[in-house]
Amino acid sequence: MARPDSPARSRPLPRTPFSPAFWRSPLRGPWLTSVLGLVLLGGITVLFLTGLLSYAAYNPDLSPVNDKTPDKGLLGFYLFSWPTDPHWLYRLTQGVHVTLGITLIPVLLAKLWSVVPKLFTLPPARSLAHALERVSLLLLVGGALFEFVTGVLNVQLDYVFPGSFYPLHFYGAWVFFAAFVAHAALKTPAAVRNVRQLRDERSELVSPAPAAPTVSRRGALGLVGGGSLLLLVTTAGQSFDPLRRTALLAPHGGAEPATGPGGFQINKTAAYAGIRADETSGEAWRLVVVGRTGTVRLSRAELLQLPLHSSSLPIACVEGWSTSDQWWRGVRLRDLAALVGYDDPPDVLVESLQRHGAFRRAALRANQVADPRSLLALYVNGEDLTPDHGHPARVIVPAAPGVLNTKWVARMTFGEL
Repeated sequence: MARPDSPARSRPLPRTPFSPAFWRSPLRGPWLTSVLGLVLLGGITVLFLTGLLSYAAYNPDLSPVNDKTPDKGLLGFYLFSWPTDPHWLYRLTQGVHVTLGITLIPVLLAKLWSVVPKLFTLPPARSLAHALERVSLLLLVGGALFEFVTGVLNVQLDYVFPGSFYPLHFYGAWVFFAAFVAHAALKTPAAVRNVRQLRDERSELVSPAPAAPTVSRRGALGLVGGGSLLLLVTTAGQSFDPLRRTALLAPHGGAEPATGPGGFQINKTAAYAGIRADETSGEAWRLVVVGRTGTVRLSRAELLQLPLHSSSLPIACVEGWSTSDQWWRGVRLRDLAALVGYDDPPDVLVESLQRHGAFRRAALRANQVADPRSLLALYVNGEDLTPDHGHPARVIVPAAPGVLNTKWVARMTFGEL
């Protein structure tokens, strides 16, 4: 005689994600979702603030040269003149931004997995308030995926998305963070209660027909935390010297560092930038300096006759990587400003010989020009600049993003931009 099937086996499993019983994981519930949400609450807030600092560091009010988001309007309310002290400031803020962003990826994916049934609840809108909540969730989830995906692609120098990274990431961040703040304001009190209770109450996240557990909730958190720790270790080394060898996720779009005095990170090689050897030779290259009293043209040999100074400064880029302090030697920017009539250095527009890539022109503020450590560098670590590091001359400024430390400098215009 056949044994009757149990009720669980006699009922066919739902085949559509719009049925609550379709989602059978016993891990889903308010407790797990709340723990992940509270981690993201702190992490994403730090990401947003360091992202705003990164944007400010580009001095976007020096329009139209540095401004990649000309229609920002009120979104630029907080912008300020980026300081030069401490000299490692951008190395810290951008290193935290990129490393933390990559480290949070497993947490974000686990959080999205934990709440995915809510995206399929029916009816899609039970009331106006519920409809607004669903729209905010779409902005929240879509904004999070957009910001993290474009950020990771930028770190790897893979610009496969349409348009410029800067305005896309900037506007996307504001849209995402607005939805994030609204969501956090509504959900944080409940999340704190859920974490304290250490158990799941009745919720639309709890499956009505859970499958047998294969891992505990704390085991799942351990897996997520282990993934984040692995990403931390393989990312942090790009801006933290003791872990440099573990930086497997550092940008690989540029050239691998050489050895010797020029053996540090390069994003754009001379070949990539379209720099020809004949235009940087001693016979052909001249630095054009323009200012209040006219125009001065200087060969590299003539620059070497000016007072030379040294600075120990790192290079830090938007992709999150940075170098340790390198020893630069060259002519102070403020001394070049004095050559064309400025005792109090003004802003300066720096133009490069490069033909390809962004920031062929970059502007620096007066406080950056006036800093005695800001140089038109001719040497690094005791030797001539290599072609890939900007020979015959490059700018180096404390705390400035790498793209503002222009390589292959051809022209400097002091004064009104």
